[in-house]
Parts: sequence; C-alpha cells; structure tokens
Amino acid sequence: MLDDFAEAAVQAGIPRTEDFNRGSNEGVAYFEVNQRSGWRWNTAKAFLRPALKRNNLTLWHSTQVNRLVFAGQAGALRCAGIEVERDGEVQRVTVSGEVVLCAGAIGTPHLLQLSGVGPAELMREHGIELVHDLPGVGENLQDHLQIRSVYKITNGKTLNAIASTLWGKAGIGWEYLVKRSGPMSMAPSQLGAFTRSTEEQVHPNIQYHVQPLSLEAFGQPLHPYPAITASVCNLNPTSRGTVRLKSSNPRQAPAISPNHLSSPEDRKVAADSLRVTRRIAEQPAFAKYAPEEVKPGVEYQTDDELARLAGDIGTTIFHPVGTAKMGREEDAMAVVDGRLRVRGIGGLRVADASIMPTITSGNTNSPTLMIAEKAASWILADH
Repeated sequence: MLDDFAEAAVQAGIPRTEDFNRGSNEGVAYFEVNQRSGWRWNTAKAFLRPALKRNNLTLWHSTQVNRLVFAGQAGALRCAGIEVERDGEVQRVTVSGEVVLCAGAIGTPHLLQLSGVGPAELMREHGIELVHDLPGVGENLQDHLQIRSVYKITNGKTLNAIASTLWGKAGIGWEYLVKRSGPMSMAPSQLGAFTRSTEEQVHPNIQYHVQPLSLEAFGQPLHPYPAITASVCNLNPTSRGTVRLKSSNPRQAPAISPNHLSSPEDRKVAADSLRVTRRIAEQPAFAKYAPEEVKPGVEYQTDDELARLAGDIGTTIFHPVGTAKMGREEDAMAVVDGRLRVRGIGGLRVADASIMPTITSGNTNSPTLMIAEKAASWILADH
C-alpha cells in the first residue's frame, strides 16, 4: 500500500530519490533507520555502552542534576561543577576541566536558568540569583509541526486491522521474536518525501512521514477502521517559541511554548501542504483504495480553515532545537560561540540540538550526532 502511495506522490510531481543524482532536490523513498538486527540503534548503544569499561568514565543513572556550580566573578566566571541529587542525597561534583551540557533543547535552557544563567528578568521573577545575564537562553525554540492527515481506505490492510485481533498481535510478536522483522522492527513512519508546498518555493520546504496506521493522538488506540496517516511538516518554520522555568525547583518541568503557526508564513505553508497531501491522495495509483479524508476533512478548503485545522491535528515530530543558539559575538541572543562555549563563562560547553540557530531541513538526529562529534574534537584540541 505504501508503494502505491509513493507512486501517487510521483504522479503528483514528486520524483523518486534516484533523481537526486540528476540534479533534483525533491524525492520520495523509504526512510533509512538507525537499526541493527531489528533493534533501534541509538547513541547509548553505539557510543556509551562500548566505553563503560574505561577507567576515565563513570556513569550515574537515576540522578537528578539540580544546577551548575560556578566560581569566580564577572569577567573570570567559570563553571566549577554540578549539584546533583542521588540516592536521596544532594552532592556536588567538581571538575578540573570543563562541564559539557547535553540535556537537549528543553533540558539545557531549563538547567541553565535554574543555575542563574539566562534572562535577568526571569531570574528575578523566580527568586534565583543571577549569575550571568544571557537573554537568549530559552528563546528561539523551533520544531517541525507534524500535520497529520488521516485517510480511511478500503481494499487494503493496515496495522489498524492487523493489530485489532489477538491473532494479529500474536503474529506481529512471533515474527519479531523469530525473525527480528515485521511491524515491531520498523519505525511508525516508513515512507518519506521532500517537496515544495507551492511552485513559488525555491527549494523543498515540506517533508512527509507516511505511516500504515492511524490514531487520534500518540498513546491512544489505533482507529477501528483501516487507514493511513500522511504527516507533513514545514521544514523551515518562521515561528519561534520559548522554554522557561516555572520555579526554582529542579524537578518541576519548565513551561514549553512552541508558538506553532504564529507567523503568517507558517500558516500559509500549513494550508498549502495539506493541499499537496490531497493532491497525492487523489492520484490514480492510490484510487483503488477509495481513500476517504477523515482528518482534516474535505469540507475545509480555505487558507484560514486549513491553517486552523492544521493546529488542531498537528503535533510535535520531536525535533526541538535552538534554545541555546550559536552565534557571533555581536548577536545579543547568542548563547554559545562557534566552538559551543557558553558566552561569558569558562569551562562550560553545550553539545546538543539547542545550539542550532535555525532548524535543519529534515530530521535532527544525525545533525545532533555531528554536533557531538565536533564538540568532542574541539574539547580535545582545547585541552
């Protein structure tokens, strides 16, 4: 069925990925995945686990980092370590080299703010002693809003139907246990595409994640009818959000305000991208499934209606970036310099997706790994 959707995308004007070699920067194909023998292969397995026996590495799990610890004064301020809560006790860990903060685009600005590094007004609001005024900490949040169009189909099976019976679930489990293949070995989004929301766009500005299943929201049951989900996101959003602490308590989650679709440009791309999805679903290659648009619904046609519905059926694709952005010295909102060192504080570096000034035009996992590789090389060079 996904093969037919891919063919429909080609009929709608999106070339296959082999055309990249002929100068096209659009394409449709199945996603490559970080996987080994049916298991998701992540950085903990690929990098951390093989290094655990090293004498110069100690791993503490189930440990809450409360804040960073500083020494010195303005002009000679340095990160001296961290304060953690472990096994019910508060401990301080000091460093002779530097602290590398890798808590992600949500955790990194939150931890900096808890430590007194961030917008001065925010520190005062929550009674936190200001250590260093960096107004960009927690600002510039970007994400790829995934707008989930659902199409009910006939004459075909999707995971909705397969997983709706005990025998179906048992079959999925058996295939994975015996062969390490089947639905449990795959990512939910299997088919992808890069294309333009309108002909006026000079480069591909939207990305598709197509799934042979459908549900109301993550964590909820699959729909009781066969359906697919064609999710599309704006690769280059102009909307910007924030991450701000709610209190001085390290265990209280911060306030995350993504502000999706807050710019006219993003609302226009959202409406246009839904029209692209409809154009694909209407192609002859997909007609044999008699697709019926369940979400957002064919009754919605205008830009305003589609932009509003995009907000209703949209969700994060888990690509938050930008909240401790890298920038030049003259950029007042830059948090780290070109070698990922936090401005105005010695011995502190950030190595995660929060340093991206603008979000990448695609998935953020591999770019974040490259950030870590560069950080590692700079740390070695500086010491």
